[in-house]
Amino acid sequence: MKARRRARALALQALYEIDSVGHPPEVVLEERLAETPLPEQAAEFSRHLVFGVLRYRPVLDRFIQEHAPEWPVEQMACIDRNILRMALFEFAVDGSTPVKVAINEAVELAKMFGSDSSSRFVNGVLGALVSRKDAIARAVQEIDQS
Repeated sequence: MKARRRARALALQALYEIDSVGHPPEVVLEERLAETPLPEQAAEFSRHLVFGVLRYRPVLDRFIQEHAPEWPVEQMACIDRNILRMALFEFAVDGSTPVKVAINEAVELAKMFGSDSSSRFVNGVLGALVSRKDAIARAVQEIDQS
């Protein structure tokens, strides 16, 4: 597995624990990195994903909810909602990952960690959110300016 995919998997595991149990993000992430050493650049990418998702979670969740109204975010499978948050952060907030790459990586994580239907669900929601990329970026800018 490539270093960036391993970094995403580690970030997902950390976000899962933070989301489901409420452990402190710094502690969770450093424990994960101690258990699964990554090259420094990949470890930094994991940190960037985790803290980026946590910072913008309300905005990310609002847009996810708009495109998956039959599944309230708090009732989605914890893995699925964190995969969606990470991918959305990557392509709409951070912008350093091309949309197709972010979605493909999210689908692969859903296949690895989610249920049988997770990959289709993640692909569908993210596909619908691509058209809202600019609106998400604007919503994030509003948070940063306040």
